[in-house]
Amino acid sequence: MQRRNFLKGLAGSVFGAALPVSGSWAQDRYAKYRGQKLTVSIPQQPHYDAMVKLLPDFTRETGIQVDIDRQPMQRMKFRQLQEMAKPQGDLDLICYVVMWKTEYVKKKLIRELAPFLANPALADPSYDLKDIVPRYLENLGLVGGPKGYLPGPGAKLYGLPYGAETSILAYRRDIFEKHKLQAPRTYDELHKLLPILKDREGIGALTSRGQQGHQCVHAWLLHLNPLGGKVFDARWRPVFNNEAGVKALALLKDIVDTGPAGIPEFGQFEMVNSFLQGNAAMYLDATSIFGAVQNPAASTIGGKVSYAIHPKGTRLASQSGGFGLAIPANARNPEAAFLLMQWLTSKAQDKAVSRLGGSPTRLSTIADADMVRQFPEYITLREQLKYADPDWRPIIAEWDDINVKLLGVAISEALKGRKTPQQALDDAVPKVAELMKSGGYLKT
Repeated sequence: MQRRNFLKGLAGSVFGAALPVSGSWAQDRYAKYRGQKLTVSIPQQPHYDAMVKLLPDFTRETGIQVDIDRQPMQRMKFRQLQEMAKPQGDLDLICYVVMWKTEYVKKKLIRELAPFLANPALADPSYDLKDIVPRYLENLGLVGGPKGYLPGPGAKLYGLPYGAETSILAYRRDIFEKHKLQAPRTYDELHKLLPILKDREGIGALTSRGQQGHQCVHAWLLHLNPLGGKVFDARWRPVFNNEAGVKALALLKDIVDTGPAGIPEFGQFEMVNSFLQGNAAMYLDATSIFGAVQNPAASTIGGKVSYAIHPKGTRLASQSGGFGLAIPANARNPEAAFLLMQWLTSKAQDKAVSRLGGSPTRLSTIADADMVRQFPEYITLREQLKYADPDWRPIIAEWDDINVKLLGVAISEALKGRKTPQQALDDAVPKVAELMKSGGYLKT
């Protein structure tokens, strides 16, 4: 109830009173900005493949030109940090990964959105902020509330979700029917299926990320949270080496041992591709899989996949993460950048990008009857979103170092058999604790 009231208040504060809608207002909104050229920083990622196809429509409608600055993920962050450190940068709108939002705000690199959303010359009165999936909006957009990144007192909106995700179970319906198997509803059932599928079908049971760094931590978190674990306790003490953390890592090692060959080196692309090419019977990861499965240029399994919610451990829980859009503090054309951000995340364009294989962000999209006919997996998505956890990972400025350099190394060592799960996590605790002390979170 508190979360719903907070988001309702947020929507009211940024939009204020309802604005009149008129044809002349809609036409005049872009007049001042016609001829401006925006540079947008985006990743090489399927949702943004779909987005690029929409940009000519935006230019025809508004007269605003858009240039794309496209980089692999880590190169993209380096480029953004480099540009946003200048007095005036060359980037007008940036895509960021959820883990970067607090760091960017702490360094004063991105703008709060309330002034744009409250400006009647810019804000579309039909935009409807409350229609954006609430868990996505708070997870990707809010900074400054409880823990520094959750809804509540002090939270402000700095970005809008675009390419947001939760986790979902995808499985080969034809293989499960062939062997008279049911989709796992619990982690116990999931664990029991691993050797059965490997032995009976001769392919990997469940694919996974496993590459050292962010990728293997992402895979571990997929199991840590439903199994009742967290990275830190309420006082920011590392607790990831407790029973739940070790159980999640031991399970991940079993997934590696029964999965397609090469998981310890799999990033997201390799993990997805192993499922699309028929080398794994199950997939448990981001909902971006929906569009990929239906893409005949990438997938050999179209028409053979069904979906179920993320299995239950001690609780039902699923990932909240993915990508958002923000305006750099030093952008040359911030108002035109806001107009593009607003246009891309509008109701009409949310449906358009989803039809092209992107990820829906709005409640109205996943409830629309025509969209559900085209994407029946939205029925499962609506159910899954009830359990998406905005506190899935600690989105603090220090998380990137913990994620990549500390936990990312420890978990990789366990997956490669160099250490036991318990030893790997135990060895990481002092290093993480020291980082939390230096950041002022953990008191000696």
